[in-house]
Order: sequence, then structure tokens, then C-alpha cells
Amino acid sequence: MTKRPLDILDQVLNRQPVIVSLKGGRELRGVLQGYDVHMNLVLDKAEEVIEGGQVRSVGMLIVRGDNVIYISPSVE
Repeated sequence: MTKRPLDILDQVLNRQPVIVSLKGGRELRGVLQGYDVHMNLVLDKAEEVIEGGQVRSVGMLIVRGDNVIYISPSVE
């Protein structure tokens, strides 16, 4: 059976970290708590990955969907 993109997000919801790439070159990592059809995201334990591999803890974060380039399950 072919999986739809939102089915993949359902599999990682509240389970494992995801990586979110945003417009402007920013990248976030956190546990996906929720999303909608516009790709608005709620991330818990969010971290911003800064150039050079540094990580800045952000906590809970709401990301507006029109800023999202891609979202992917984390391989960590």
C-alpha cells in the first residue's frame, strides 16, 4: 500500500524527533506533537541547529507552515 506524506508524519507523532528545514536556512529538531494540513507544526523539546553543529535549546515551538521547506524523521 502506498503511503501518503501525512501518514509518515502520523507514524512519528509523539514518538521520535523530526528535522524541519525552514526558509532562510534555519533547521530545527524536535518531537512532533501535532500538525495540520497547512503544515503548521508543534514541536516539543525543540532545538535550533546552528552552523558549526552547535545546538540552541528552544523548548516548545509552533512553526508556521508557509516557512517549512521539508520535514523528515530524524535518523539519530
